[in-house]
Amino acid sequence: MTRMLISGGTIINPGGEYEGRRDLLIEGGTVSDFLKPGEAVKGAVVYDASGMIVSPGLIDVHTHLREPGCEYKETVATGTRAAAAGGVTAVFCMANTNPVNDSGETTRYILERAKEQGVVKVCPVGAVTKGLSGEVLTDPEELKGAGVFALSDDGNAVSDSGLMRRGMIGAKSFNLPVITHSEDMTLVGRGVMNEGEVSEALGLAGNNVAAEEIMIMRDVTLARITGARLHVAHVTCAGGVEIIRGAKARGVNVTAETCPHYFTLTEEAVKGLNTNAKVNPPLRTEGDRLKVIEGLVDGTIDVIASDHAPHAKRDKEVEFPNAMSGMIGLETLLSLSLRLVHEKRLTLPEVIEKLTVNPARALGISCGVLKKGGIADVTVFDPDEEWVVDPEKFFSKGKNTPFSGWKMRGRVRLTVVDGKAVFVDGKIMEGKIV
Repeated sequence: MTRMLISGGTIINPGGEYEGRRDLLIEGGTVSDFLKPGEAVKGAVVYDASGMIVSPGLIDVHTHLREPGCEYKETVATGTRAAAAGGVTAVFCMANTNPVNDSGETTRYILERAKEQGVVKVCPVGAVTKGLSGEVLTDPEELKGAGVFALSDDGNAVSDSGLMRRGMIGAKSFNLPVITHSEDMTLVGRGVMNEGEVSEALGLAGNNVAAEEIMIMRDVTLARITGARLHVAHVTCAGGVEIIRGAKARGVNVTAETCPHYFTLTEEAVKGLNTNAKVNPPLRTEGDRLKVIEGLVDGTIDVIASDHAPHAKRDKEVEFPNAMSGMIGLETLLSLSLRLVHEKRLTLPEVIEKLTVNPARALGISCGVLKKGGIADVTVFDPDEEWVVDPEKFFSKGKNTPFSGWKMRGRVRLTVVDGKAVFVDGKIMEGKIV
Protein backbone atom coordinates (compact mmCIF):
# COMPACT_ATOMS: atom_id res chain seq x y z
CA MET A 1 0.00 0.00 0.00
CA THR A 2 1.34 3.41 -1.02
CA ARG A 3 2.00 5.83 1.82
CA MET A 4 2.36 9.59 1.55
CA LEU A 5 3.37 11.94 4.33
CA ILE A 6 2.60 15.64 3.97
CA SER A 7 4.96 17.11 6.52
CA GLY A 8 5.69 20.49 8.05
CA GLY A 9 2.44 22.20 7.09
CA THR A 10 -0.35 23.83 9.07
CA ILE A 11 -3.66 22.02 8.74
CA ILE A 12 -6.79 24.16 8.45
CA ASN A 13 -9.78 21.85 8.53
CA PRO A 14 -13.12 23.60 9.14
CA GLY A 15 -15.63 21.14 10.52
CA GLY A 16 -12.87 18.63 11.24
CA GLU A 17 -11.27 17.49 14.46
CA TYR A 18 -7.59 17.90 13.69
CA GLU A 19 -6.01 21.29 12.97
CA GLY A 20 -2.74 23.11 13.53
CA ARG A 21 0.87 22.03 13.05
CA ARG A 22 0.53 18.36 12.22
CA ASP A 23 1.83 15.99 9.59
CA LEU A 24 -0.79 14.26 7.48
CA LEU A 25 -0.32 10.55 6.74
CA ILE A 26 -2.16 9.09 3.75
CA GLU A 27 -2.35 5.36 3.07
CA GLY A 28 -4.11 4.06 0.00
CA GLY A 29 -6.92 6.46 -0.70
CA THR A 30 -7.68 7.50 2.86
CA VAL A 31 -6.34 9.67 5.66
CA SER A 32 -4.52 7.34 8.02
CA ASP A 33 -3.37 9.66 10.81
CA PHE A 34 -2.52 13.15 11.99
CA LEU A 35 0.99 13.01 13.44
CA LYS A 36 3.16 15.27 15.54
CA PRO A 37 5.51 17.32 13.34
CA GLY A 38 8.68 15.46 12.47
CA GLU A 39 7.45 12.01 13.47
CA ALA A 40 9.20 9.42 11.30
CA VAL A 41 7.13 7.16 9.06
CA LYS A 42 8.75 4.17 7.41
CA GLY A 43 8.19 3.62 3.74
CA ALA A 44 6.36 6.90 3.10
CA VAL A 45 6.94 9.27 0.23
CA VAL A 46 7.34 12.70 1.85
CA TYR A 47 6.08 16.02 0.55
CA ASP A 48 7.62 18.94 2.43
CA ALA A 49 4.83 21.45 3.12
CA SER A 50 6.84 23.67 5.43
CA GLY A 51 5.32 27.16 5.56
CA MET A 52 2.26 25.98 3.66
CA ILE A 53 -1.42 25.41 4.44
CA VAL A 54 -2.87 21.91 4.25
CA SER A 55 -6.64 21.82 3.75
CA PRO A 56 -9.35 19.49 2.53
CA GLY A 57 -9.51 19.39 -1.26
CA LEU A 58 -11.41 22.33 -2.70
CA ILE A 59 -14.87 21.65 -4.15
CA ASP A 60 -16.12 23.76 -7.05
CA VAL A 61 -19.88 23.41 -7.38
CA HIS A 62 -20.13 25.44 -10.58
CA THR A 63 -18.02 24.61 -13.63
CA HIS A 64 -18.55 24.14 -17.34
CA LEU A 65 -16.45 21.34 -18.84
CA ARG A 66 -18.09 21.77 -22.30
CA GLU A 67 -17.92 18.05 -23.13
CA PRO A 68 -19.81 16.62 -24.96
CA GLY A 69 -20.28 18.92 -27.92
CA CYS A 70 -17.97 21.90 -27.42
CA GLU A 71 -14.61 20.23 -27.04
CA TYR A 72 -12.96 23.11 -28.89
CA LYS A 73 -13.60 25.19 -25.74
CA GLU A 74 -12.78 22.62 -23.04
CA THR A 75 -12.82 18.88 -22.41
CA VAL A 76 -13.13 16.72 -19.33
CA ALA A 77 -9.39 16.10 -19.65
CA THR A 78 -8.33 19.75 -19.85
CA GLY A 79 -10.95 21.02 -17.42
CA THR A 80 -10.05 18.56 -14.69
CA ARG A 81 -6.36 19.38 -15.12
CA ALA A 82 -7.20 23.05 -14.70
CA ALA A 83 -9.10 22.08 -11.57
CA ALA A 84 -6.15 20.14 -10.17
CA ALA A 85 -3.86 23.11 -10.82
CA GLY A 86 -6.32 25.25 -8.88
CA GLY A 87 -6.38 22.89 -5.90
CA VAL A 88 -9.87 21.66 -6.77
CA THR A 89 -10.45 17.96 -6.16
CA ALA A 90 -14.12 17.77 -7.19
CA VAL A 91 -16.05 19.73 -9.82
CA PHE A 92 -19.77 19.92 -10.45
CA CYS A 93 -20.18 20.26 -14.23
CA MET A 94 -23.28 22.01 -15.53
CA ALA A 95 -25.72 20.51 -17.97
CA ASN A 96 -25.45 23.02 -20.84
CA THR A 97 -23.43 20.72 -23.07
CA ASN A 98 -24.38 19.54 -26.57
CA PRO A 99 -26.34 17.35 -26.22
CA VAL A 100 -27.65 18.78 -22.98
CA ASN A 101 -27.18 16.50 -20.00
CA ASP A 102 -30.88 15.74 -19.75
CA SER A 103 -30.68 11.95 -20.01
CA GLY A 104 -29.03 9.01 -18.33
CA GLU A 105 -27.09 8.32 -21.52
CA THR A 106 -25.35 11.69 -21.48
CA THR A 107 -24.67 11.48 -17.75
CA ARG A 108 -23.03 8.09 -18.18
CA TYR A 109 -20.95 9.42 -21.08
CA ILE A 110 -19.60 12.26 -18.92
CA LEU A 111 -18.78 9.88 -16.07
CA GLU A 112 -17.03 7.49 -18.45
CA ARG A 113 -14.92 10.33 -19.87
CA ALA A 114 -14.08 11.40 -16.33
CA LYS A 115 -12.98 7.87 -15.49
CA GLU A 116 -10.87 7.59 -18.63
CA GLN A 117 -9.32 11.07 -18.82
CA GLY A 118 -10.13 13.05 -15.69
CA VAL A 119 -7.69 13.66 -12.85
CA VAL A 120 -10.18 15.00 -10.29
CA LYS A 121 -13.69 13.91 -9.32
CA VAL A 122 -16.44 14.92 -11.71
CA CYS A 123 -19.99 15.33 -10.39
CA PRO A 124 -22.44 15.76 -13.29
CA VAL A 125 -25.38 18.12 -12.89
CA GLY A 126 -28.49 17.14 -14.83
CA ALA A 127 -30.92 19.53 -16.49
CA VAL A 128 -34.24 20.48 -14.92
CA THR A 129 -35.91 20.65 -18.34
CA LYS A 130 -35.32 18.80 -21.59
CA GLY A 131 -32.84 20.66 -23.75
CA LEU A 132 -32.80 23.51 -21.20
CA SER A 133 -35.95 24.63 -23.01
CA GLY A 134 -37.98 25.44 -19.91
CA GLU A 135 -40.88 23.48 -21.38
CA VAL A 136 -40.73 19.78 -20.42
CA LEU A 137 -39.27 18.38 -17.21
CA THR A 138 -36.52 15.77 -17.27
CA ASP A 139 -36.88 12.48 -15.40
CA PRO A 140 -35.13 12.95 -12.04
CA GLU A 141 -35.26 9.23 -11.31
CA GLU A 142 -33.43 8.41 -14.54
CA LEU A 143 -30.83 11.11 -13.97
CA LYS A 144 -30.25 10.18 -10.34
CA GLY A 145 -29.87 6.53 -11.33
CA ALA A 146 -27.27 7.46 -13.94
CA GLY A 147 -25.23 9.45 -11.44
CA VAL A 148 -26.17 13.13 -11.36
CA PHE A 149 -25.61 15.05 -8.13
CA ALA A 150 -28.04 17.94 -8.68
CA LEU A 151 -30.42 19.47 -11.23
CA SER A 152 -29.98 22.84 -12.93
CA ASP A 153 -30.83 24.68 -16.12
CA ASP A 154 -27.85 26.95 -15.47
CA GLY A 155 -27.37 29.42 -18.27
CA ASN A 156 -31.15 29.60 -18.59
CA ALA A 157 -33.84 30.33 -16.06
CA VAL A 158 -36.94 28.12 -15.86
CA SER A 159 -39.41 30.91 -16.53
CA ASP A 160 -42.60 28.91 -15.97
CA SER A 161 -43.19 29.02 -12.22
CA GLY A 162 -45.59 26.09 -12.25
CA LEU A 163 -43.08 23.96 -14.11
CA MET A 164 -40.33 24.98 -11.71
CA ARG A 165 -42.52 24.04 -8.76
CA ARG A 166 -43.10 20.57 -10.21
CA GLY A 167 -39.39 20.29 -10.98
CA MET A 168 -38.54 21.04 -7.37
CA ILE A 169 -41.04 18.46 -6.14
CA GLY A 170 -39.50 15.84 -8.42
CA ALA A 171 -35.97 16.74 -7.35
CA LYS A 172 -36.94 16.51 -3.69
CA SER A 173 -38.40 13.04 -4.25
CA PHE A 174 -34.96 11.81 -5.27
CA ASN A 175 -32.97 13.91 -2.80
CA LEU A 176 -31.46 16.10 -5.51
CA PRO A 177 -30.70 19.77 -4.84
CA VAL A 178 -31.86 22.29 -7.43
CA ILE A 179 -29.30 24.89 -8.55
CA THR A 180 -31.03 27.93 -9.96
CA HIS A 181 -29.97 30.50 -12.53
CA SER A 182 -31.72 33.63 -11.33
CA GLU A 183 -32.67 35.88 -14.22
CA ASP A 184 -36.12 36.93 -15.37
CA MET A 185 -35.43 36.90 -19.09
CA THR A 186 -38.38 39.17 -19.85
CA LEU A 187 -36.50 41.84 -17.92
CA VAL A 188 -33.04 40.94 -19.22
CA GLY A 189 -34.19 41.41 -22.80
CA ARG A 190 -31.21 42.38 -24.96
CA GLY A 191 -29.14 43.39 -21.93
CA VAL A 192 -25.46 42.49 -22.16
CA MET A 193 -24.11 44.19 -19.03
CA ASN A 194 -25.41 45.77 -15.83
CA GLU A 195 -27.95 48.49 -16.45
CA GLY A 196 -26.72 51.86 -15.21
CA GLU A 197 -24.44 54.77 -15.91
CA VAL A 198 -21.68 52.64 -17.40
CA SER A 199 -23.99 50.85 -19.84
CA GLU A 200 -25.45 54.19 -20.88
CA ALA A 201 -22.00 55.69 -21.42
CA LEU A 202 -20.94 52.70 -23.53
CA GLY A 203 -24.19 52.61 -25.46
CA LEU A 204 -24.86 49.00 -24.46
CA ALA A 205 -28.23 47.48 -23.60
CA GLY A 206 -28.52 47.02 -19.84
CA ASN A 207 -29.52 44.05 -17.70
CA ASN A 208 -31.42 45.44 -14.71
CA VAL A 209 -30.65 44.02 -11.30
CA ALA A 210 -34.37 43.46 -10.77
CA ALA A 211 -34.18 40.49 -13.16
CA GLU A 212 -31.98 38.66 -10.65
CA GLU A 213 -33.82 39.76 -7.54
CA ILE A 214 -37.24 38.72 -8.83
CA MET A 215 -36.12 35.21 -9.74
CA ILE A 216 -34.30 34.66 -6.46
CA MET A 217 -37.47 35.72 -4.64
CA ARG A 218 -39.58 33.38 -6.76
CA ASP A 219 -37.29 30.41 -6.27
CA VAL A 220 -36.91 30.76 -2.51
CA THR A 221 -40.71 31.02 -2.33
CA LEU A 222 -41.07 27.81 -4.35
CA ALA A 223 -38.46 26.13 -2.16
CA ARG A 224 -40.46 27.15 0.91
CA ILE A 225 -43.70 25.65 -0.33
CA THR A 226 -42.14 22.47 -1.78
CA GLY A 227 -39.47 21.81 0.84
CA ALA A 228 -36.92 21.30 -1.94
CA ARG A 229 -33.23 21.87 -1.34
CA LEU A 230 -32.37 25.07 -3.23
CA HIS A 231 -28.92 26.36 -4.11
CA VAL A 232 -28.81 29.84 -5.65
CA ALA A 233 -25.98 30.16 -8.16
CA HIS A 234 -23.72 33.17 -8.76
CA VAL A 235 -25.29 35.84 -6.54
CA THR A 236 -24.20 39.27 -7.78
CA CYS A 237 -26.30 41.94 -6.11
CA ALA A 238 -27.26 43.57 -2.82
CA GLY A 239 -30.95 42.77 -3.26
CA GLY A 240 -30.22 39.10 -3.88
CA VAL A 241 -28.16 38.88 -0.70
CA GLU A 242 -30.99 40.48 1.29
CA ILE A 243 -33.60 38.09 -0.12
CA ILE A 244 -31.50 35.02 0.69
CA ARG A 245 -30.72 36.35 4.17
CA GLY A 246 -34.44 36.76 4.84
CA ALA A 247 -35.28 33.32 3.43
CA LYS A 248 -32.74 31.68 5.72
CA ALA A 249 -34.17 33.54 8.69
CA ARG A 250 -37.58 32.08 7.82
CA GLY A 251 -36.17 28.55 7.71
CA VAL A 252 -36.16 28.02 3.94
CA ASN A 253 -33.82 25.21 2.88
CA VAL A 254 -31.57 27.43 0.78
CA THR A 255 -27.84 27.86 0.27
CA ALA A 256 -26.08 30.30 -2.04
CA GLU A 257 -22.83 30.86 -3.88
CA THR A 258 -21.01 33.76 -5.39
CA CYS A 259 -17.91 33.85 -7.58
CA PRO A 260 -14.58 35.65 -7.24
CA HIS A 261 -15.33 38.02 -10.11
CA TYR A 262 -18.42 39.30 -8.30
CA PHE A 263 -16.51 40.25 -5.15
CA THR A 264 -13.40 41.43 -7.02
CA LEU A 265 -14.65 43.30 -10.10
CA THR A 266 -17.44 45.73 -10.95
CA GLU A 267 -19.12 46.91 -14.14
CA GLU A 268 -16.14 49.26 -14.56
CA ALA A 269 -14.21 46.24 -15.91
CA VAL A 270 -16.38 46.38 -19.03
CA LYS A 271 -15.02 49.81 -19.98
CA GLY A 272 -12.99 49.51 -23.13
CA LEU A 273 -15.55 46.88 -24.22
CA ASN A 274 -13.53 44.09 -22.64
CA THR A 275 -15.43 40.97 -23.68
CA ASN A 276 -13.54 38.90 -21.09
CA ALA A 277 -15.53 40.86 -18.48
CA LYS A 278 -18.83 39.87 -20.07
CA VAL A 279 -20.49 37.34 -17.77
CA ASN A 280 -24.02 36.17 -17.10
CA PRO A 281 -25.39 37.49 -14.77
CA PRO A 282 -23.29 40.61 -15.27
CA LEU A 283 -20.77 42.38 -13.08
CA ARG A 284 -22.61 44.91 -10.93
CA THR A 285 -21.81 48.14 -9.07
CA GLU A 286 -19.32 48.79 -6.29
CA GLY A 287 -22.22 48.88 -3.84
CA ASP A 288 -23.32 45.42 -4.96
CA ARG A 289 -19.75 44.11 -4.71
CA LEU A 290 -19.50 45.27 -1.11
CA LYS A 291 -22.88 43.75 -0.22
CA VAL A 292 -21.80 40.43 -1.73
CA ILE A 293 -18.72 40.51 0.51
CA GLU A 294 -20.99 41.36 3.45
CA GLY A 295 -23.06 38.28 2.57
CA LEU A 296 -19.93 36.15 2.62
CA VAL A 297 -18.87 37.59 5.96
CA ASP A 298 -22.19 36.99 7.74
CA GLY A 299 -22.78 33.55 6.22
CA THR A 300 -25.70 34.47 3.97
CA ILE A 301 -23.56 33.29 1.06
CA ASP A 302 -22.24 29.86 1.98
CA VAL A 303 -20.04 28.97 -0.97
CA ILE A 304 -17.44 30.44 -3.31
CA ALA A 305 -17.52 28.80 -6.76
CA SER A 306 -15.68 29.62 -9.97
CA ASP A 307 -18.43 29.46 -12.63
CA HIS A 308 -15.53 28.39 -14.87
CA ALA A 309 -16.81 29.14 -18.39
CA PRO A 310 -14.15 28.59 -21.06
CA HIS A 311 -14.62 29.96 -24.55
CA ALA A 312 -12.47 29.91 -27.66
CA LYS A 313 -10.93 33.18 -28.82
CA ARG A 314 -13.34 33.34 -31.73
CA ASP A 315 -16.22 33.43 -29.22
CA LYS A 316 -14.78 36.48 -27.48
CA GLU A 317 -12.95 38.41 -30.21
CA VAL A 318 -16.15 39.90 -31.61
CA GLU A 319 -18.25 42.98 -30.89
CA PHE A 320 -19.32 43.10 -27.25
CA PRO A 321 -23.05 42.37 -27.77
CA ASN A 322 -22.20 39.29 -29.84
CA ALA A 323 -19.53 37.89 -27.50
CA MET A 324 -20.27 34.77 -25.48
CA SER A 325 -20.71 35.31 -21.74
CA GLY A 326 -18.34 33.80 -19.19
CA MET A 327 -14.77 33.67 -17.98
CA ILE A 328 -12.44 30.92 -16.85
CA GLY A 329 -11.92 30.60 -13.13
CA LEU A 330 -10.61 27.27 -11.89
CA GLU A 331 -6.96 28.27 -11.82
CA THR A 332 -7.58 31.61 -10.10
CA LEU A 333 -10.33 30.47 -7.70
CA LEU A 334 -8.18 30.10 -4.60
CA SER A 335 -5.89 33.10 -5.19
CA LEU A 336 -8.78 35.49 -5.78
CA SER A 337 -10.59 34.11 -2.73
CA LEU A 338 -7.48 34.67 -0.62
CA ARG A 339 -7.70 38.38 -1.44
CA LEU A 340 -10.54 38.46 1.08
CA VAL A 341 -8.05 37.26 3.70
CA HIS A 342 -5.31 39.67 2.69
CA GLU A 343 -7.87 42.50 2.78
CA LYS A 344 -9.00 41.29 6.25
CA ARG A 345 -12.58 40.68 5.13
CA LEU A 346 -12.54 37.00 6.07
CA THR A 347 -10.17 34.78 8.02
CA LEU A 348 -8.27 32.01 6.27
CA PRO A 349 -10.41 29.29 7.93
CA GLU A 350 -13.56 31.11 6.80
CA VAL A 351 -12.42 31.20 3.17
CA ILE A 352 -11.41 27.53 3.26
CA GLU A 353 -14.80 26.68 4.78
CA LYS A 354 -16.55 28.29 1.79
CA LEU A 355 -14.42 26.24 -0.60
CA THR A 356 -14.60 22.86 1.15
CA VAL A 357 -17.07 21.78 3.82
CA ASN A 358 -19.80 24.28 2.90
CA PRO A 359 -20.09 23.23 -0.75
CA ALA A 360 -20.04 19.59 0.35
CA ARG A 361 -22.90 20.22 2.77
CA ALA A 362 -24.85 22.39 0.33
CA LEU A 363 -24.93 19.73 -2.37
CA GLY A 364 -24.81 16.67 -0.15
CA ILE A 365 -21.51 14.98 -0.92
CA SER A 366 -19.35 13.12 1.58
CA CYS A 367 -16.10 15.06 1.44
CA GLY A 368 -14.81 18.51 2.33
CA VAL A 369 -13.33 17.52 5.70
CA LEU A 370 -10.11 15.72 6.64
CA LYS A 371 -10.72 12.90 9.13
CA LYS A 372 -9.16 9.59 10.06
CA GLY A 373 -10.41 6.92 7.70
CA GLY A 374 -11.91 9.56 5.43
CA ILE A 375 -11.26 10.23 1.76
CA ALA A 376 -7.79 11.64 1.15
CA ASP A 377 -8.66 14.67 -0.98
CA VAL A 378 -6.13 17.33 0.00
CA THR A 379 -4.99 20.76 -1.18
CA VAL A 380 -1.65 22.24 -0.12
CA PHE A 381 -0.93 25.89 -0.89
CA ASP A 382 1.51 28.65 -0.06
CA PRO A 383 -0.69 31.53 1.14
CA ASP A 384 1.97 34.16 0.43
CA GLU A 385 3.61 33.08 -2.83
CA GLU A 386 3.20 35.76 -5.47
CA TRP A 387 2.60 35.03 -9.13
CA VAL A 388 1.27 36.83 -12.19
CA VAL A 389 -1.70 35.54 -14.16
CA ASP A 390 -0.69 34.38 -17.62
CA PRO A 391 -3.61 32.49 -19.19
CA GLU A 392 -1.33 31.09 -21.89
CA LYS A 393 0.25 28.98 -19.16
CA PHE A 394 -3.06 27.67 -17.85
CA PHE A 395 -4.09 24.04 -18.28
CA SER A 396 -7.57 25.08 -19.38
CA LYS A 397 -8.19 25.40 -23.10
CA GLY A 398 -9.96 28.66 -22.33
CA LYS A 399 -7.84 31.80 -21.99
CA ASN A 400 -10.77 34.19 -21.47
CA THR A 401 -9.97 35.93 -18.20
CA PRO A 402 -10.05 39.62 -17.27
CA PHE A 403 -7.37 38.90 -14.67
CA SER A 404 -4.53 38.47 -17.16
CA GLY A 405 -1.48 40.32 -15.85
CA TRP A 406 -2.83 40.59 -12.31
CA LYS A 407 -0.42 39.89 -9.47
CA MET A 408 -1.80 37.16 -7.21
CA ARG A 409 -0.81 36.15 -3.72
CA GLY A 410 -1.31 32.52 -2.75
CA ARG A 411 -0.56 29.51 -4.96
CA VAL A 412 -1.45 25.84 -5.01
CA ARG A 413 1.54 23.53 -4.68
CA LEU A 414 -0.01 20.06 -4.24
CA THR A 415 -3.39 18.51 -5.05
CA VAL A 416 -4.22 15.01 -3.87
CA VAL A 417 -7.29 13.06 -5.02
CA ASP A 418 -8.16 9.74 -3.39
CA GLY A 419 -4.65 9.58 -1.99
CA LYS A 420 -2.92 10.19 -5.34
CA ALA A 421 -0.93 13.30 -6.11
CA VAL A 422 -2.41 14.72 -9.32
CA PHE A 423 -0.71 18.12 -9.26
CA VAL A 424 2.73 18.77 -7.78
CA ASP A 425 4.61 22.08 -7.92
CA GLY A 426 3.26 23.18 -11.28
CA LYS A 427 3.03 19.79 -12.97
CA ILE A 428 0.15 17.41 -13.61
CA MET A 429 1.18 13.98 -12.35
CA GLU A 430 -1.54 11.89 -14.02
CA GLY A 431 -2.28 10.22 -10.71
CA LYS A 432 1.32 9.31 -9.90
CA ILE A 433 2.62 9.53 -6.34
CA VAL A 434 5.08 12.29 -5.45
